[in-house]
Amino acid sequence: MKRTQVILVKSAVAAVIALAVSAPMARAQGCVVARSNGETGGPESEGGYLMPGEFDFGIGYRHQFSFEHYVGDSVERNSAGLTRTQLGTQVENKINLENVNLTYQLTERFSVTANVPVMSASRHTNDTDTFQLSHGIGDTSFLFSGWLWNPKENKRGNMQIGFGLQIPTGNDDVISNINGKPTVDDYSIQPGSGGYGIIMQWAAYKNVPFAQLYFNGSYLATPQNTNGILRSATAANQPLTEYNSISDQYLLEAGIAAPIKKISGLTLTFGPRFEGVPANDLIGSSLGFRRPGFALSIEPGFQYYRNGNVFTFSIAKAMYRDRTRSAPDDLLGVYTGDAAFANYVWLASYSFRFDPLHHHQKASHT
Repeated sequence: MKRTQVILVKSAVAAVIALAVSAPMARAQGCVVARSNGETGGPESEGGYLMPGEFDFGIGYRHQFSFEHYVGDSVERNSAGLTRTQLGTQVENKINLENVNLTYQLTERFSVTANVPVMSASRHTNDTDTFQLSHGIGDTSFLFSGWLWNPKENKRGNMQIGFGLQIPTGNDDVISNINGKPTVDDYSIQPGSGGYGIIMQWAAYKNVPFAQLYFNGSYLATPQNTNGILRSATAANQPLTEYNSISDQYLLEAGIAAPIKKISGLTLTFGPRFEGVPANDLIGSSLGFRRPGFALSIEPGFQYYRNGNVFTFSIAKAMYRDRTRSAPDDLLGVYTGDAAFANYVWLASYSFRFDPLHHHQKASHT
């Protein structure tokens, strides 16, 4: 058991660091704009904590197909009890999101990370022949993270806290040609948000016999109100929602990771995933057009380490979805709109660490 715990400690932390790189928000839960790859926090390599001078490079991928429409926590139905899927009027969002990220370990406890998302997406109403298409670089994130406790003195568990900034490098006004007219794409498939964001996140793990518990989370606070993009010509008659809102986003993950003894480097992971967009921002006004809501999923997956390479894969199966009331709805005393959610979110990543200046080799010879 002692050897198992040592391997868990040495192998766990790279996954927690991977969360620090990829968890800054990147957007897209169907029509509800919550985009993050995230990471399960269990053991995924035998590299252990990153050492000063080391880099960790990773690529994360997220795919989802959203078409189930919800109003509140119920599937949207007409007066005859038919869903939009049964009627053939559903809006279909397809999202493909890649996150390219890089971590540099400054000291034993502190690191800096950068994340650049690249998105390709489409939006289509099933009973029409029109498509909205978008692709491009999203909003870039920079993060400073630190372990609460000295890694050398805490081998059974630790917690990393990160703070950062999201910069609006992504395009928030992509236009598609619909019926011969240039039309601004729906904000759910825009690569960028149009505003700055403050990132707050954490990644924690605790070793237990033969397994490991993890709890990771992130929150993107957006002080700006709207991005100044008029979402449609008819929206000009709706002063509270004529422009797209720059909305907060959040992600929470928890679970257990258990190594498979008979297959060296393989770990199975399982736990809940909770992500969404709040109706009211943590900082600033919450007016403008947004589709607030959240999805609660279960997320089985695996992590595999071999020769310094780390592969992860998981599928988040939605168990509960809720399209909540927006701030303008509350002001007007109404409940308008719906949102399309995905049944499944497919997540994968690849990462490896490297030491270009060979700090550790030099240290071992001194």
